[in-house]
Amino acid sequence: MTVREAAAALGAEICQDVFNDSELSGAYTSDLLSDVMANAKDGGALVTIQAHRNTVAVATLVNITVIVVCNSRPLPDDMLEAAKDEGIAVIRTRENQFTVSGKLWDLLKNP
Repeated sequence: MTVREAAAALGAEICQDVFNDSELSGAYTSDLLSDVMANAKDGGALVTIQAHRNTVAVATLVNITVIVVCNSRPLPDDMLEAAKDEGIAVIRTRENQFTVSGKLWDLLKNP
């Protein structure tokens, strides 16, 4: 499943759309960025409510493909610009992390 397909399936808004629409290899859910650095896998989605530039920096370190921001959190311009510079997609949904994680798990286990 590609990033754009996942966004559509989640009913999420693509807020930063300058990225390579690659296949997702999995997902990781956390709001603790040090946890993301230690445990997230290459090519996956990061499900979080952390909507700031540091989230993009961490996503870059672990080669995250898309940041999924939950709970309709506002997205600062500097975050979106950093994501654009790094080629990381940013999508936003009004659903919470638990719901999005469950949906992604289901979508990714049955491609």
